[in-house]
Parts: sequence; structure tokens; C-alpha cells
Amino acid sequence: MTKKIINWQPDNFELETNTVWSFPDRGKWATYDAKWRGNWSPYIPRNIILRYSKENDWVLDQFVGGGTTLVEAKLLNRNIIGVDVNDKALVRCREKIDFKHEGADGKVFIKKGDARNLKFIDDGKIDLICTHPPYANSIHYSEGQNIPEDLSNLKVTEFLEQMKLVAKECYRVLKKDKFCAILMGDTRQKGHMIPMSFEVMKIFQNVGFTLKELIIKEQHNCKATGFWKTNSTKYNFLLMAHEYLFVFHKK
Repeated sequence: MTKKIINWQPDNFELETNTVWSFPDRGKWATYDAKWRGNWSPYIPRNIILRYSKENDWVLDQFVGGGTTLVEAKLLNRNIIGVDVNDKALVRCREKIDFKHEGADGKVFIKKGDARNLKFIDDGKIDLICTHPPYANSIHYSEGQNIPEDLSNLKVTEFLEQMKLVAKECYRVLKKDKFCAILMGDTRQKGHMIPMSFEVMKIFQNVGFTLKELIIKEQHNCKATGFWKTNSTKYNFLLMAHEYLFVFHKK
């Protein structure tokens, strides 16, 4: 690590207690930065990990992206497997978890792989899934890299078909009576809402999960806000300012 870390924990952190979450702060502790587009605030995995797991548990993030979940798991003494199809993401992840801090003893395993086929993870191995898939092709995470496995290359209909395979693998690798947390957003086509998040919710329910919590997460710091604000006025539609955090239970 070359960056000097000033804060290793968020200031005045309190566990969320209701179903509306709002985190304007993208994270000013540990190794975080905002250079990975579409990454989630570390307050989200921190809340999920603390509420639904215990120290030394095994956590999985199979869309690990910018590595936020990895850092939180390491800081909170959970062992974590981070998976992604994008080599650039994996390089960044290795950089982000390359630190030593007293009490941050979680083991981190980074693997190139496809969330639809986690064959390197045994059935019932994982204590908690905490992940943030792409929202179909809203953001192309591997643009210019030619990664056929990247689900952010897919339009909504095909994306939802592939999420059926993701949901089956989540159910397979998760232990009984454990939890799977998925952050999903919606999209808009030709001026009309496509409730992609609820379609994903139903997909996970159809493979056997029960919905434990449905959390509304307010969106902040969206880079496209200026463009969309202009067009929302011109074409008369509302800006999307929330995502859904689904917490599923494997009974």
C-alpha cells in the first residue's frame, strides 16, 4: 500500500434499523475511492455483514467489481470469496485488499469466474452472500475488453434469463438458514419504467428463497444526473432515485 490510511472505520457508525437507507458518503475510510463506476457505498455491505454474519464466517460476492465488499469483510474479520469475469476488476480488488491493520484478519480469496457457474465452491459452503450485480446493460463494465461472460453486455430480457442461473448457484452454495443480499435497480425504456429489480426478486423466490427484507436504498452522486435531469423535463418522466436491496433467506 502506498496510500496512507487515516481512518480505518466510519465515524459514528450505527446499524440501520429501518427499511429506507441513504448513504450520501461513498466511504472515506480504509482504501476506498470512487474510481470504479457503479460501485456501492461500503455502508451497505457493512450493514449486511454485521447483521447477517459473524466473525470467521464465509462471505461471497460473485460480482465483486471494485472490491468494496472484500474490504469490509476483511475489516470485519469475515472470510470472503470475491468473483468477477473482469480482469481489470480483479486487479483493482487485489490493490484494495493489500493492507494490514490490527484486528482486520479476514481472509480474502479472489477468483476469476462466472456467477452463473461457481463450480469451485462446494454446496452449502457459504454463510452469507452480499453482492451487487450489474443492472443489465445500464453500465458496460467491460467495454472494449470483449468479455462474453459479462452480464452487463446483455439487454434486460436476456439479463433476466441469465439471472436465473445466478439465483440457482446462490441457492446451491449458501448454507441452510443463511441469507443472500442483492442490490438491484430498475431501468427505463422509451419513457416507461422496466421494473427489473422486482423481476430479479421473483427469480430468487422461484429457486426457493424467502424474502426476509425489502429495503429501499436512496441513490446519490449519479454521474448522469445532469443529462437525465434535462431529458426528464423535456420528455416528462421522473428520475429514478432509488434501488432495492433484497435480503433473501434460505430456510
